[in-house]
Amino acid sequence: MQTPTIETAIPKRRYQFGPYQAVLLGEIESPDAVRYRYIMALVRTGDARPSVFVSCEKNPRARAQDGSHRLRMVSEQVNEDLGSSDDYADADAFAVAALNAAARVLGLAGITPVQLS
Repeated sequence: MQTPTIETAIPKRRYQFGPYQAVLLGEIESPDAVRYRYIMALVRTGDARPSVFVSCEKNPRARAQDGSHRLRMVSEQVNEDLGSSDDYADADAFAVAALNAAARVLGLAGITPVQLS
C-alpha cells in the first residue's frame, strides 16, 4: 500500500465510524510529489496503523479544468483516483466525500459517522 508520507499535520476533526476512528488532517507537510490539502485517515479500533487513506490533492495544471483538487483513496484493496472538483478544497465537502468513499471500501454502508471533535 503506497500511503501518503506525512512529516507533520494538524488534526482538524475526528469521527467515530462504526469500528473505525477517522481523523481529518490539514496543514500537511510531506516530501511526496503531490500537494495534500487534506487527508482522512481511518484506523480500525485496536489497530496501530490506518487501514484507509483518502487524500485531497492539488490537481496539476493539466487537469485544472476538471477541478482544483482531486480525491484519491489508498488501502490494501484500492489505489484509485475518485475524481476532481473545486468543492474538495473545502474541509466539509472533503470530509463528506472521503467518508462516503471509505464507507464503500470498508463495507460501512448504512452507518452514519459521528463527529467527535
